[in-house]
Amino acid sequence: MIRFLFKGLLRDRSRTLLPFLTVAIGVLLTVFLECYITGAEHQIIDFNADLLTGQVKVMTKGYAAEPDSLPNDLSLDGVGTLLSELGTDFPNMAWTPRIRLGGLLDVPDEAGETKAQGTVLGTAAGILAPGNAEIRRLGLENTVVRGRLPEKRGEILIGEILADRLKLQPGGTATLIGSTMNGAMATANYTVSGIVRYGVRALDRTGLVMDLADAQAVLDMEDAAGEILGWRTNGPYERNLIEAVAARFNGRTEAGSGCDLAPVMKTLRDQSDLAALLDQFSTVRGAILTIFILAMSLVLWNAGLLGSLRRYGEIGVRLAMGEPKGGVYRAMLGEAVMVGVLGTVAGTALGLALSYYLQAHGINISGLMKNAAVMLPSHLYTRVTPVAYIIGFIPGLLSTLIGTAIAGRGIYKRSTASLFKELET
Repeated sequence: MIRFLFKGLLRDRSRTLLPFLTVAIGVLLTVFLECYITGAEHQIIDFNADLLTGQVKVMTKGYAAEPDSLPNDLSLDGVGTLLSELGTDFPNMAWTPRIRLGGLLDVPDEAGETKAQGTVLGTAAGILAPGNAEIRRLGLENTVVRGRLPEKRGEILIGEILADRLKLQPGGTATLIGSTMNGAMATANYTVSGIVRYGVRALDRTGLVMDLADAQAVLDMEDAAGEILGWRTNGPYERNLIEAVAARFNGRTEAGSGCDLAPVMKTLRDQSDLAALLDQFSTVRGAILTIFILAMSLVLWNAGLLGSLRRYGEIGVRLAMGEPKGGVYRAMLGEAVMVGVLGTVAGTALGLALSYYLQAHGINISGLMKNAAVMLPSHLYTRVTPVAYIIGFIPGLLSTLIGTAIAGRGIYKRSTASLFKELET
């Protein structure tokens, strides 16, 4: 019976082509949307983790209470020992110290007098360390638009808007004025090795990147750092695993002792209001997918109804020839299942192919971010998950089956007298 129905579908394309194409296109869009939204969510997590928060971050309790004010007087001390302990206790995590600092960048003229000044918010990371992992995390390879990356101590990178305002070019010198860990004034001269463009106005207007050792020297923070960031080395961010790491660390330290200098570990969700953002993002993601799937289900449902109504005369002939109503009804449901399965498989394959391509190559949106006020990556990538392989069956199979089932109810309402009257006409 199944073979007979399948041959009928292949030979009568006018009856099956439109439902098949409708199912395939609807499933393709559903699968692609699932992969696109999942990719965007993971990119927000990865972008913030690499640039600001890490998947986890170790700070002192006092620093964690007011991180936006950059309280380097409450920084971690004995960073070398703490890094060694973290590496021993959590061997599947990568750890790196950073310092966030604020101050003034002073540009002197030929006589050594101030020619221009600008406020800077800087990040000090191990950009001169072997392996250049921090260069990759901070995205510096693709953001230097003039000059080059720092190659030795005493070289810095600054934002493009800041450089234009201060009339600084690669090779120029500037003086950083700030305050040390102990509250004293700190000054040091640096060479601008390169100009960076993040595409985010806030960063390009005040951004500064320097090597960690330079920052430790000028701020009197030898063997100290404001933050130690951590990432999983054997997989992407997973909330449950990361929260288990933080809970284990905090359970072994004096985080609950009330001492402002006691180390405490915060997860990505505990920083920069990211918990609310990610929860809201997940809610919106679920709502968008639900609405889209329902809309596609309605479209495919209507396709099934139209296909059944178009065959009204055929069904009447089959009933008049003595075929049981239940048999006709089951045959229609079998055809709907076949069309739904074939269309879903084709749509899922096309959707996954497109998603895998964009997962590898991405979409460049840097042109849309010239005046962006928030920090977002310049490329958007999809991410294929196991859910993408099965989500298309919801609109592709169930909706065609339900549409045909409702349309086929008319079979049981038709009487023999009306059938012969139809055949006479």
